[in-house]
Amino acid sequence: SDLFILQMDQLHTVPEIQALHAEMLGYYTQEMAKLKKAAARSRPVTQAMDYIYNHLHRPIRVPEIATQLGLNASYLSTLFHRETGITLTEYIRQRRLEAAGNMLRYSNFSYGEIAAYLAFSSQSHFIRVFKTHTGYTPKEYRDRFYEGQQ
Repeated sequence: SDLFILQMDQLHTVPEIQALHAEMLGYYTQEMAKLKKAAARSRPVTQAMDYIYNHLHRPIRVPEIATQLGLNASYLSTLFHRETGITLTEYIRQRRLEAAGNMLRYSNFSYGEIAAYLAFSSQSHFIRVFKTHTGYTPKEYRDRFYEGQQ
């Protein structure tokens, strides 16, 4: 939603706003369809996912999530992996990379600003991880997929 808000702030005409509205509805519909297809998740796993989503802008560690949920870190890790098929650490990385991709696609933030906002240890680390997982450097990704206002 933050990325859509950023986009909305840059729009000046009714047709631009209507186009963004249609895009938001399409995105929302797709995400809701994905949720219905996803296997039912336990409350702790859902809460962990919510916690991660709400704290992408700062470093997140598994023990911190477990403490917030009142659970043992080992138990939470095992439960999360069993239900999702990936580790909590990998899930955090995926959500950060997804957010980074959206920021590259829809904003003019620099690579350093994106790295700092999403709590990567450095810009070079962000670039390396992004390239490993997407096959593109952040610059290549933005050059190829940028949809922000020109």
